[in-house]
Formats: sequence, C-alpha cells, structure tokens
Amino acid sequence: MIRVWSAVPVLAKRFLLSKTSDGFLSFIAWVSVFGVALGVLALTVVTSVINGFEGELARVITAMNGDVVVFTHSDPVRDPLAIEQKIRSIVPETQAITHSLISELMISGPSGVAGSVLEGVDLKSMRGVTQLQSRLTSGRLPEARGEVALGSALAERIHAELEGEVRLILPFVSSNGAELAGDEDALGAPKVIKAKVVGVIRMGMYEYDSKFIFGELGDVQSFLAQPDQVNTFKLRLKSGASSSAAAEKLTDHFGYPFKARDWTQLNRNLFYAIQLEKAVISIILTVIVIVAAFNVVSTLMMMIHDKGREIAILKAMGLRPGQSFRLFVLIGLGMGFVGTFFGVGFGYLLCWILEKTRWIDLPSDIYYIGFLPVRVQWLEIGLIALLAITISFLATLYPGWQVSRRSPLEGLRYE
Repeated sequence: MIRVWSAVPVLAKRFLLSKTSDGFLSFIAWVSVFGVALGVLALTVVTSVINGFEGELARVITAMNGDVVVFTHSDPVRDPLAIEQKIRSIVPETQAITHSLISELMISGPSGVAGSVLEGVDLKSMRGVTQLQSRLTSGRLPEARGEVALGSALAERIHAELEGEVRLILPFVSSNGAELAGDEDALGAPKVIKAKVVGVIRMGMYEYDSKFIFGELGDVQSFLAQPDQVNTFKLRLKSGASSSAAAEKLTDHFGYPFKARDWTQLNRNLFYAIQLEKAVISIILTVIVIVAAFNVVSTLMMMIHDKGREIAILKAMGLRPGQSFRLFVLIGLGMGFVGTFFGVGFGYLLCWILEKTRWIDLPSDIYYIGFLPVRVQWLEIGLIALLAITISFLATLYPGWQVSRRSPLEGLRYE
C-alpha cells in the first residue's frame, strides 16, 4: 500500500511542474497561486491603510481633546476647580484635567479673513491632557496678553507669519463687551483686538489646523469679558479606563447644561463611515480570493484529466479513494499556502514602505489627513490568511471528491 502522506510532496511537485502539454498545466497552477497572492496582498494593504486612518484620527483627536470632554450648552461657568474636584469624585480613573474657554470668532490676517475658534488654555494643566506643546512646528505657546498660536492651515490661509500681527474680531458683543447669543437689538459694535502670532501648531487633522486659535486663558477671558469663567473641561484617563463609560457617568451626574463626550463621539459619523468602508471594501476584495479559488478548482480538474493515466496506475497499486481525495486536497492547499505566504509578505513590505516614506500625499481638506497612514494589525492579517487558506481548502473539495470516485479503469481505458 502506498504511503501517500510521505509521497505527497514528490507527487505534488511532479503533478504541478510536469512538462506535459508544454507546461500549460504548471502555468495555470502558478496563475492560481498569483491570484490568491494578489487577493491577500490587496486585503492586507487596504485594511492596514483603513486602520491607519482610524488610528491617526484617534491619535489626533485625543492629542487635541484628551479622552473625555465636558462642556456646557449655555453660558460659561465659574469656579472651575470645584467642578474639577466633582469630576474626579465621579470618575476616579481621571489622571489629569484641564479647563478652557472656547468661542467662535473671525480672524483677519495680512491677506485673508476666516472664521475660527478661539480657545483659551490653562498652560499649567494643559500639558497633562493635550499635546499642543509637542505639535508646535515653529515658535511657542502664548504666555502673555496679546499673543496667540494658530493652526498651520489657518495661518497659511490668511498668510499669517510668525511674529506677525493678526486681528481677532468678535462680531456680536453687548455694550459691556460680553459676547451675545443672538439678541440683535442689544448688539453693539464688533470688538477687535490685535494679537501677535508667537506659534504655529500642526495637529495633523485639517478640521483642527484650519480653525483653531490658541491663547492664554486669562487673556481670552479678558477679551471675551468673561473673567474667571470657562466652558470646557478636558480629561486624560488612566491607562485601560473606558472613556465611553466615563462620559456616560459624567453626563448622568451633571445633567443639563453639561454634556460629556468621549473621543469616539467627537467624530462619531466619521468613525462609523470608516468602519462601514472597511467592511464593504473587505467584502469586495475577498471576491479576488474567491475568483482565485475558482482557478484552483479548474487547475485541479485539469490535473485530474491530464494525469488520468498516472492516477489510475497509483490506484491500481493500492491508492485508496480517501487517500486520493487527501492528495488533491493537499495539492490545492499547497497552492493556497504559497499564495497566502507571498501575499502577506509582499503586502507587509508595501505597508512598511508606505509607513516609512509617506510618499503618497492626500488633500488634507478632503481626507482630514495629509498623508496615507498605515497601521498593520497582525490579528487581522492572521484572519485574512486564515480566510484565504479556508477558501482554498473549500475549492479542493469537489476535485478531490471527483478523483476519489473514479475507477482505475477509466484512466487506462484508452491507453
């Protein structure tokens, strides 16, 4: 009786690399391997790029806002330290808190005007929550009255330069200088101040870089005529803490006018779109692997027809139906393994090149990020490889069943 398992590598090599029919069968086999490799490569690269987008957005959002943001829907509040103590009692996992005052206004530069968001930051507590300091591309953070730092895209848009001068315009103010919500009869003249640009910040997300102006908290409170008042609290949680659970507890305990959101909720629609896009593209690219699996089926069926005499001789020498079935299953799985190996290998190589060189630029005003980010998750790569091998295995079942039920006489009848 033939020991098929020990002979499978030799038999597979001879079946696949035989010169019969001018090597056409061998060529078709390698086309099948290439198809599997192409599908696995495409899935590896695309999922890594989408993971990169998601990871980069998460990194930028948390660098700007921390893990959780608590804000007020109405007027700013006083005594921020008391509110911070209450936040710490509600969420013991809080590692650091900073408070700020945020308001919308206009900014005028040397050659442009733009709508923007002014944020007064507390320099002492801010460093433990956000990463504004590390995202400076030039200059420094504002420390004195009349100093601001601009987002890089905003500075470029209004042609503001470091150490240059810009004007901050608050359109809706009352007679005492405080910002109004919308009572047009009480509105006075717009309030304008000059500010010196002492820093340029690039967070890496167009939505932030094109809108935000940062100033020292006391200076911003004075400009908005809201002394000792804040409307936003940003939290950095301890490692492993759930930001969504923390936001939910804060919302329940504070109630209106306070609202708490974790970093995933700040751009919920965008993250949902990324997940949906990832699922759809993965399904579409899986079709490439399925098409390659049909090539595996056709290759094995052609092999059964082309090697009919050899198979019949092996069966006459004692090759059992179950053994012939396993032989062709292993041949098909071998093709799937080889294709998966090269697909994962070249896919990871391409991801590594994209990550290190960032040679593909994107329009940041459309894609939020100005480059093509890549983040390889080996668990997903393993699932892709398992999927490709499983599809290849399923593709071998019908040819293996066909060869197992053939009689040796069929292969020798016309010899």
